[in-house]
Amino acid sequence: MRESKSSAVVLLSGGLDSTTTLAIAKAEGFESYALSFRYGQRHQVEIESAARVAEVMGVAEHRILDIDLHRFGGSALTGDLAVPKDRSLEQMEAGIPVTYVPARNTVFLSFALAWAEVLAASDIFIGVNALDYSGYPDCRPEYITAYEHMANLATKIGTEGHRTIKIHAPLIRLTKAQIIRKGMELGLDYALTSSCYDPGADGRPCRRCDACRLRAKGFHEAGIADPLLTGFGSPAP
Repeated sequence: MRESKSSAVVLLSGGLDSTTTLAIAKAEGFESYALSFRYGQRHQVEIESAARVAEVMGVAEHRILDIDLHRFGGSALTGDLAVPKDRSLEQMEAGIPVTYVPARNTVFLSFALAWAEVLAASDIFIGVNALDYSGYPDCRPEYITAYEHMANLATKIGTEGHRTIKIHAPLIRLTKAQIIRKGMELGLDYALTSSCYDPGADGRPCRRCDACRLRAKGFHEAGIADPLLTGFGSPAP
């Protein structure tokens, strides 16, 4: 635990990874400012989840910004492309899927960087993961390293030399099972979260998209029941 609280901006989607990342930031003693986006995604369930998580975890402030990546399309999450279902792990690892939103993490980190400067915060947390993930190029360690370097070149904080901006990606080398175990150690309630790319109108996860299947794999390997599924009956075959 840090002796005195420093401020940090935490990107919060309402999903399993970003919620665990928020818990880690708080456990490390940061006063956390959560940032979420309505970016033109096909559903609002994750925004509702992010709001619940932020309230329950007692962040210093939670802001939800509107940016319209739907205007560009190019993704099953922001356009009319179908969300892939029932893919094997081998298929997920074969290439960049249509659920990749072009430049999304770069856009999100840029907003987080702007808010961090206003808050005089040197730390930004993002829940990217390079192991159990869907092959997105902006979830890799080399991307985070490159963005951090750019952030220190492009900001007043970085160029004046008083402080160094740090992009924290505490989950980047963890499996989904390890992430879940870490969250459980920190007392997280994963029933608050939403991972599905194509949920029903009631928030029911489809259990067939890549995100649902990776989440199920993680809970299975962790030996823990997914509390999100408690109210939705038995899993689909």
